[in-house]
Amino acid sequence: MDGQSWRSSWVLEALKTVVYALLIALGIKTFLFQPFNIPSSSMEDTLLVGDYLFVSKFAYGYSNYSLPLDVDAMNGRVWSAEPERGDVVVFRLPARPWEDYIKRVVGLPGDRIQMIDGVLHINGAPCKLERVDDFVEMTAYGERRSARFRETLPNGVQHFILDTEPDKAGADNTQEFVVPKDHYFMMGDNRDNSNDSRIPDSGVGMVPARNLVGRADIIFFSTDGSAQIWEIWKWPGAFRYGRFFHTIG
Repeated sequence: MDGQSWRSSWVLEALKTVVYALLIALGIKTFLFQPFNIPSSSMEDTLLVGDYLFVSKFAYGYSNYSLPLDVDAMNGRVWSAEPERGDVVVFRLPARPWEDYIKRVVGLPGDRIQMIDGVLHINGAPCKLERVDDFVEMTAYGERRSARFRETLPNGVQHFILDTEPDKAGADNTQEFVVPKDHYFMMGDNRDNSNDSRIPDSGVGMVPARNLVGRADIIFFSTDGSAQIWEIWKWPGAFRYGRFFHTIG
């Protein structure tokens, strides 16, 4: 084989390798796991701004929103499975389906959901709340503390919620909502700083099953944002090592 033929063969093999790698990556992202980062505080302290996590695409089956470029290739979901109460879910916002949101499923089809004096009621029964230690975070203005509670859902799932504004109008006391068939009621764990199914103008409303992207399973990386990408010398102090490979519940 002469030099030119060898170079052509090498270039072709390199291109094949790149194409195969891209196809594998696309397949993993489409059918298995999709990376997602947390841009807001609505799920504190379960999820923090700067957390990077993997979303299980196969947990609930697949819909148009599971496919690359939002290809309109199917109606409903295939290999569908229902989320469990308490799952943390990435979904497409019903009002703006090009936007991803992440919240916790608290209401299943047929449930009656209501907030009364800051307590979540499901089918007429209040969820158990236990006061625990405050959630503490550092801001540009110093230390900020938020009241934290352990909430227990009817199926026994426990998680922490924050109450940053007691008696917040419109969020701590709501009408009773009835969740329609094939829809879910979503709420953020940072109850007073979350646009979710409780808020009429949030664009969330009752989330259709077809809008579910996947279940948030594990945090694989986390940074507090104190280091820019080019500030390599600051990286060690910016990483939240204790959150690496932390399961989400």
